[in-house]
Amino acid sequence: MNYKLTLTLRTIAASIMLSLTISCANAQVTLTAGELKIQLNKQGAFSEITSSVTSKNYLYTDTAASLMTLVSNNKRFSPTSMSYDKAQKKIILSFKEAGVTIDIKVTEKATHLVLEVIKALPANKIDAVIWGPIPNTIGKTVGEIIGVVRDGETSLGMQVLNIKTLGGNYSNNEGSTWERGIAAIPSKWGSYIQAYSINRERDRFVDAWGGVTKNMPVKALKGETVVGSKIALFTCKENQTLDRLEQIELAENLPHPTNKGVWFKKSDVFGKSYMISSFGEDDIDEMIAYTKRAGLYSLYHEGPFESWGHFILSKSQFPSGRQGLKVCVDKAKSADLYLGMHTLTNFINTNDPYITPIPDNRLSLTGSSKLVKPTDANQSSIEVASPEYFNDEKNNSLHTVKIGSELIRYKSVTSSAPYTLIDCQRGAFGTTQSAHQTGEEVGKLFDHPYNVFFPNLDMQREIAKNIADLMNETGITHLDLDGHEGALAAGQGDYGLELFAKDMYDNVKHEFIIGTSLSKTAYWHIGSYYNWGEPWYGGFKESMQQYRIDNQGLFERNFMPHMLGWYLLAENTTLPEMEWMLARAAGYNAGFAMVARPSSLRKNPLSNILLDAIREWEAARNGNAFSKEQQEELKNSKNEFHLEKISEGKWNLHTYAISTLFIREKFERQPGEPTHTTWKFNQLWREQPLQFRLNIAGTDGSVKNIKLQIDNYKEILFPIELKVGESLVSDGTETIRLYDSNGKPKGTIKLNTTTPILASGSHTILVDSEFIGDDAPKIEVQFKGMNKAEQIEVKKSL
Repeated sequence: MNYKLTLTLRTIAASIMLSLTISCANAQVTLTAGELKIQLNKQGAFSEITSSVTSKNYLYTDTAASLMTLVSNNKRFSPTSMSYDKAQKKIILSFKEAGVTIDIKVTEKATHLVLEVIKALPANKIDAVIWGPIPNTIGKTVGEIIGVVRDGETSLGMQVLNIKTLGGNYSNNEGSTWERGIAAIPSKWGSYIQAYSINRERDRFVDAWGGVTKNMPVKALKGETVVGSKIALFTCKENQTLDRLEQIELAENLPHPTNKGVWFKKSDVFGKSYMISSFGEDDIDEMIAYTKRAGLYSLYHEGPFESWGHFILSKSQFPSGRQGLKVCVDKAKSADLYLGMHTLTNFINTNDPYITPIPDNRLSLTGSSKLVKPTDANQSSIEVASPEYFNDEKNNSLHTVKIGSELIRYKSVTSSAPYTLIDCQRGAFGTTQSAHQTGEEVGKLFDHPYNVFFPNLDMQREIAKNIADLMNETGITHLDLDGHEGALAAGQGDYGLELFAKDMYDNVKHEFIIGTSLSKTAYWHIGSYYNWGEPWYGGFKESMQQYRIDNQGLFERNFMPHMLGWYLLAENTTLPEMEWMLARAAGYNAGFAMVARPSSLRKNPLSNILLDAIREWEAARNGNAFSKEQQEELKNSKNEFHLEKISEGKWNLHTYAISTLFIREKFERQPGEPTHTTWKFNQLWREQPLQFRLNIAGTDGSVKNIKLQIDNYKEILFPIELKVGESLVSDGTETIRLYDSNGKPKGTIKLNTTTPILASGSHTILVDSEFIGDDAPKIEVQFKGMNKAEQIEVKKSL
């Protein structure tokens, strides 16, 4: 045998094999993790996303499906080629047109696939990278916050594994959205799942606060490139989704909040209701007793601070300071209650030490200019090089600039050169009036209509630690990041919001629960609930009620507890009002916050009855006492109910029947002819006191001196004038409640007689009144009464 020829043939064969291997690697790569199998082609695009359980390919193939999209110089690029280094478990994506190469580490785990950017060069050509977007055929349930989509059989998800990786599709240069979530979005064929990271290691100009504050300069964050951007992909049976999310959380060392050692999303306080109140060292025992009587698990202070920023406690409520608050926390803990406090995240009051007497140099600026001329300490006109930022009147609540250690308020800036801040108030907010030199920076402070300022990112991280330090010192176990959008003021978009929550979470040394005003993808792992809906705009039925109900679908799609928001127990709240709300909570299996201040609880003669009703309804709801059919009836806002306790864990659920609508309109009569309207009312329910709701409907005018006559003998007079939209409500007592056009309690009327008792059967009701106005309104009345009762009982231990 010719040795040289044999060696040559072997070399050629090896070269052919190597070429085939490289060709195969470039042609496609298959990755598996748990039930997930994906294939990527030589252009770095998905060719398959399959579940081993169903053997279905969930990739939508009629549109582009790149593993990663590059944003460079404000343009988007798909990879032009991909190779896979099997030995190093590394995908290499080339974006030839942009001149960028990105290396992605691959880790195949038992439950999910991890993909992480480990190299991205050259960094100066990269604005951002987007994971996907991945088009798929699953669209029945789209979890927009968490990035998980479901079809009743299978779940497919993308999880962000750090805060630099944001859920979404890089909507703008700030990297933020006012949407509830865009980690997954519906499409005509199913949905997209997506995430992105921004290269923050360079100075930028962004349109901050969701695009409102234009051209805000943002300093580079050293080391914050797209390297480290990290996601997990997974699929599983739909009924195993929450378990899989917990497995990923633990495997990837994500925040994993617990209650008594149990993951909060599986704990016994998931979705439970709590009390919001004002209290201090003197009345903490009283408020704990109220909270316990209502069967609620947390007492949450609505406003304990004299200033945000350093979180200085109110001296009137906590004369002993933090030690006094700690005593309150310890008392609540002894009663097996959480004790919480309300903040506005990183909002800084003008009386806080961050502002006065020496303003911190880390306050956030929307922008700045330079002093054109020197100014003395008393000068009321200050010349600047440019009017930009100072002339923004849409977002300029406090009209404040910072020069050195002085804060100055100004009326306006001239529109032409020389650009001058006019009518300046020197030494604002307790700072010191000072002279300043040509060329000094004049910074426009980032402010808000709540009369507050904001920190830059460095100072924001300190404020997050301030909250954590307070919680550690006092033992506070409940918090809301209300005004979480304040973290946008650093100019870093949703990254700033995620970072604030993560900094605070990492520094608190004990278990706690937390809500937020916004919903972000990484924050999902920290948050305990979203509880949106305020009570200040109307009564129980009218204040943002549809908004509260609309939120329930969002919570369901994103594995968050159903919550109905805040409600107000006032000094005139009644049992029917309270039970109307409690029935909705039971129908949606939703928790709520009950705002009940000490003064209102002391003044309302029904307080104990109301608190008992909350306790019993919540015990039934949390004990799964209501059937699916009953829950559907309880959801209907037109239905009314009463829950009667029989024994521990057993109740009668009474349903109210409601009559058809009876209407009285203005009409002309001959002189001397009676002016009343006659209604024939057939009461289908058992004998009980007359109950009704009377509403004035129309566009203008009013009605006064309304008179009802029952069965030609019992007469009830309402000697008042009611405007359009106002209503009267009778709950079978001698006290009639008056509501304004927004449904807010306006007062009461005491009947001029005892409440009529109506037996079941036919009744004649005459109604008379005086109509005011050319376009007279109508009187609309519906009668109601307690009808059927169904016995219910707890089906699970509480």
